Amino acid sequence: MTGRVLVALASAAALASAGLARDTVQSVRENVPTSDVFSEEVERTAPPADDGADDYLVVGSDTRTDAQGNPLPERVLRQLRTEASDGLNTDTIILLRVPKDGSKGYAISIPRDTYVKIPGYQDDKINAAYGVIKYRTAQKLRGEGKTDRAEIERLSDTAGRSALTQVIHDLTGVRVDHYAEVNLYGFYLLTEAIGGVRVCLNHSTSDPNSGANFRKGVQKISGGSALAFVRQRDGLPRGDLDRIVRQQAFLGAVMQQLLSAGTLTDQAKLTALTDAAGKSVVVSPGLDILQLARHLGSMSSGAVEFVTIPVEAVGARNERGQSIITVDVPKVRDFVAKLVGRQAPPRFASRRPLLLNGAVPDRPALQQQQQQQQPATIDGVRCVD
Repeated sequence: MTGRVLVALASAAALASAGLARDTVQSVRENVPTSDVFSEEVERTAPPADDGADDYLVVGSDTRTDAQGNPLPERVLRQLRTEASDGLNTDTIILLRVPKDGSKGYAISIPRDTYVKIPGYQDDKINAAYGVIKYRTAQKLRGEGKTDRAEIERLSDTAGRSALTQVIHDLTGVRVDHYAEVNLYGFYLLTEAIGGVRVCLNHSTSDPNSGANFRKGVQKISGGSALAFVRQRDGLPRGDLDRIVRQQAFLGAVMQQLLSAGTLTDQAKLTALTDAAGKSVVVSPGLDILQLARHLGSMSSGAVEFVTIPVEAVGARNERGQSIITVDVPKVRDFVAKLVGRQAPPRFASRRPLLLNGAVPDRPALQQQQQQQQPATIDGVRCVD
């Protein structure tokens, strides 16, 4: 799934998997920062490790800093069609499950408005977990007398990533083995570096909130336009759920572009991709970029299928009046477990079968809407709303 998320990771992975010069691969490895996401608390509360798959938590954040925590200049923010902000949301969250027996893998999308319990805080949208714990940790560190901005940024970021990982553990019943994150700036740079991505829309669309302004049909987008494409949700029939469909289609197109000979044999593009990866990607220690490359390459061949977790209600309201997406945690856990042929523990078992597209059988209207959205293809490009 993701547009903004896996693009940066796929770029770095494509460099490694293409059999390119060893120094290029080593440069990617050395330039990509790491974050010790799996704290003692995360490990202590995590589900069992051996669940039949290697599980990657892949996150796209809207932070207005680069991978080293440096604030982006106003010029760059204008290119991103956004503004400076102290907040941080994770607008793209994907659990990439790769079975150890070589069978089909799944990239499981989790809507950003999914209402969950955040450890050490309260019930809130899942995209707030990282940002709110980062903010609270930074405040605590300053209260303890720490003044080094870089240290506060590093420690608070790690705390936020750890909190999000715990939320994923609780929601899915899956132990995350690896963590990878890409920011807004990196997404911009990477789509520029590969020369743009071809997308197709079923209808013309415009949304001032995201900056989206696209015509019907096939078109090539990059930079700020690509960001607008994967960020738009206002004006889409199913809001955040249709944004996920866009991200899934976008990522498939990105992988095709990255793995094409024209990208991987162009030294200027490779240099730009390497530089962008260093500015945009953060991974957990021990993540093997070559192994990730093989997994991401499987997306373009169909060996990894895009799915979305089952939801109960879209557009519900919490006690604070926020629009949220509600889920039944046992159903989500059951759904995720069955994707790799494992049964969920009895206390998490669902009473009804779940569909692989995340639809809930007792919501026929939602099912019918999803079934009617059979993807059209024009010139080899999947068309979406």
